[in-house]
Parts: sequence; C-alpha cells; structure tokens
Amino acid sequence: MIFIRSEEELKYLRTAGRILAKVLQRLQETTINNPGITTQELNKLAESLILKENAKPAFKGYGSFPYSLCVSINEEVVHGMPGPRQIRPGDIVSLDLGVIWKGYYSDAAATVAIGKVDKEIERLLKITKESLYEGIKQAKKGRRVSDISFAIQYYVEKNGFSVVRDLAGHGVGRELHEDPYIPNYGKPYRGPRLEKGMILAIEPMVNMGNFEVEILENGWTVVTKDRRLSAHFEHTIAVTDNDPEILTLSNISTP
Repeated sequence: MIFIRSEEELKYLRTAGRILAKVLQRLQETTINNPGITTQELNKLAESLILKENAKPAFKGYGSFPYSLCVSINEEVVHGMPGPRQIRPGDIVSLDLGVIWKGYYSDAAATVAIGKVDKEIERLLKITKESLYEGIKQAKKGRRVSDISFAIQYYVEKNGFSVVRDLAGHGVGRELHEDPYIPNYGKPYRGPRLEKGMILAIEPMVNMGNFEVEILENGWTVVTKDRRLSAHFEHTIAVTDNDPEILTLSNISTP
C-alpha cells in the first residue's frame, strides 16, 4: 500500500528531515576533518546527535541491526557496520542514517572523500550525487515511479558508471521502508503514478565497475562483486503540486 500523507503529517516529516540533515552535515564534516577516526566513533556521534534533538535513530534495532549509522567504505555499497576500522586518507565513505520524530521517519545518505583522491573517484561521487537530483526532478505529481528509475540509470550510464540493481529506493513515512519500491534502473512510464503527499527515499548506489554486488558473512554489508569503488547518495522527498520538496537537504549535500 502506498500512503498519501496529510499536511499535518508532513509537518512531522519535515522536522524529521531537518534533524537528519543537521546530523548528516555534522557527520560529513567530522569524517572529512578527522582522518583516523573509527567507524564506531562516528556511530556514537550520530546517535548522540540524534538523541540531543529528542529524536530516535531509525536504524538501531531495525531487523536486528545494532547500530544507528551505516558507514560503508570504498567497495562497500551500503550497510557497513561500525567497528574499530579507521578511516584513512584516500578512502571514500558513505554515511547513511535515519531519524524518527514523533513516529515519522526520514532517511538520507551522502558519500565523502577523505583527503586527495583520483579524478575518476571524484567523478564517481559527482555523478552519483547528480544522478540523485536527476531522479528527484522526475518525482512530480502525475509521473510514474519508473520515470525516477530511468532518469538515474540514464545519467549514470551515459557517464560510464553502473547502477546497483539489487537495492533500491522506497517509500518512507510511519515506517522506514514502505511502498513504492523505487529501482535505480528501468524503462520509463511504468509503475505507480505519483501523487501529492507521497514521501519517497530516492537513493542511487553507483559502482565504478560492474553493477553486481554480494553480501558479506556478517549478513548486512553489501559490497561490489568486483571490489571496485561504490558511492551512495540519498534524500527523502515529498511529492507536491509543484516541484518535489527535499526534506533532508543540508548545506553540504546540495549540488
């Protein structure tokens, strides 16, 4: 079932989005400016910042996931589990988290480079972020879910990268994952028609090499099968009568 959220509900969703944007911006700054920080330290920071806003971490306890933040490094696509690993210069780091505010969820992610990286790695991050906004542009009333999917795939592939096909965006609202399922690839003009009040988490995951992925033995962390780099960006958006409203927009994550 696809839920249509009321204006009253949208107020709660906006607050959840603002809190998440604030926390994600702080996490990006901390990660970039502190080479050597551990992924566990970032998880602790994320949880403390969320709780300071009188919100709750959406990921902790979700499907038995024990952390508030997913930290995915280099060939890790998503669901990297925090621990003692240190983030080093030359790494790229995806920070993915969610917030619950008075029972309403927001979900967002961004990938940052630590120190100097190759031009092609910089381009991977740039194209992934831009593909997110290409998808968001399609999230308008009257269009279809697959218009988002096609826009992302077209932009990524014309720039020489590949989109992960085993994972997708999703609806979000009273639960972290709701309908509709939003692949990052596919033909346009298909799937449910978008309506005002739909809340969507759009999240391209883009690989430098092949699109194939696999899950590590921990049962959570998804990595590229060829072990080449992957980047991930995500926003929670609301479909409106006009342009989509980005609920998780922060200073760092704007294009």
